[in-house]
Amino acid sequence: MRTTFLLLSTAILAAAAIGLSFAAVGREPQILAPSKHTFLGFDRDICPGDAAFQTLRKTFAFTGYWLSPPPTGKVTTWIAKRDFLRSAGFGFLVLNRGRDSHEFKKDSDGPEKGAFDAQSAVAAAKKEGFPANTIIFLDLEEGGRLSPVYHAYLHAWADVLARNGYRAGVYCSGMPVRESASVTILTSDDIRANAGGREFAFFIYNDACPPSPGCSFPAPAPAPQDSGVSYALAWQFAQSPRRKQFTAHCPSNYRPNGNCYSLADTANTWELDVDTASTADPSNGAR
Repeated sequence: MRTTFLLLSTAILAAAAIGLSFAAVGREPQILAPSKHTFLGFDRDICPGDAAFQTLRKTFAFTGYWLSPPPTGKVTTWIAKRDFLRSAGFGFLVLNRGRDSHEFKKDSDGPEKGAFDAQSAVAAAKKEGFPANTIIFLDLEEGGRLSPVYHAYLHAWADVLARNGYRAGVYCSGMPVRESASVTILTSDDIRANAGGREFAFFIYNDACPPSPGCSFPAPAPAPQDSGVSYALAWQFAQSPRRKQFTAHCPSNYRPNGNCYSLADTANTWELDVDTASTADPSNGAR
């Protein structure tokens, strides 16, 4: 996944400032109970092919799974892979592309496009065999405070999923951004503060070191809450290619081409993003 920011201020705070961001949205974050177990996973826009998964399973318990085309493509290459991956022992992070802000031309576009995208995701999830209560994560590539029309888009997304028996998740920034001298914001906090009682599951990205361990595969895996977002279900802590402005202080474990590869992938064939979760099946889709 490729992440960009649309910000009122573009200054990204150091990880030490993460705690300040909770006050900025006026809502005390729900703290998830620490899990005794954590699990590594990966995501990538293009399915690496069946032969890759035997190697990748040596490192990862779960994989991203695109129902829609990813942000970098026009088609999804993950279709009809669920049964194969489930039989290979993988859990899932089920993903669906979210809209960019420029796609909303009028206020009504938010709820209309949110409902349309959710209906498309539901149809794809059912066709792929993902059962009811699977969490489908909407991929938000923008960060900072979201507009009212974008919140309306997210609300429609969540409502239509719920009416069809699925759960709403969001992949979004968990990196603190300074809006002014006294206000900081996390995109995930902004979504929660404006959810209107809706429950979203959060798969957040924060590849800045610290808190990220960089391109690494620690055992045990870091907890999602180590990202600084206490309510995160999953945390993407390394991206391919690495974002130099955030990873300058990471350990020197990205490859010279800037990508991250599983240690088991000795030929450096499948660049990937590295994730962690407190369950081996974050979307609850392997049942």
